Amino acid sequence: MPFSKKPTQECPCGNYNHPEKECVCAPGVVQKYLNKISGPLLDRIDIHLEVTPVPFSELTSSRSSEKSESVRARVVKAREIQEERFKEVTGVYSNAQMGSKLLRTVCSIPEEGIQLMKTAMERLGLSARAYDRILKVSRTIADLAESENIKTEHLAEAIQYRSLDRDGWAG
Repeated sequence: MPFSKKPTQECPCGNYNHPEKECVCAPGVVQKYLNKISGPLLDRIDIHLEVTPVPFSELTSSRSSEKSESVRARVVKAREIQEERFKEVTGVYSNAQMGSKLLRTVCSIPEEGIQLMKTAMERLGLSARAYDRILKVSRTIADLAESENIKTEHLAEAIQYRSLDRDGWAG
């Protein structure tokens, strides 16, 4: 059977945001295609990432990367931190399960973090639900870094994981 590429990307031609190929879709086609995902649905997803194909040169590179064992160890440690944090809270075992009231207690942020969140909310047009998701993800990022407090850099990273909330995210 001959090899054929099925368009499974963010546009009908399959080349949107490809690092080496140009999208040949007419203007507005990609945005129309992506608008099929509703805002309220996107609000319920913690992390949004656009993933581009990896160039062959990177696949065959001898560059070393972090070992799975060390990533696993960090995740296990973060989960232990969360288990300890929520040991007195019935039905909550991880940051993702926090309700709004608990979220305000567990996810305090520094003054510069508040300013960053305010700017992100205004510039990106984020919803209250997206705000809560960012706080939960930033708490998890802080846990992975074994940081007792959420730092501004944790918030900044979490905001970056909300790419689909941005106006005109399809170009």
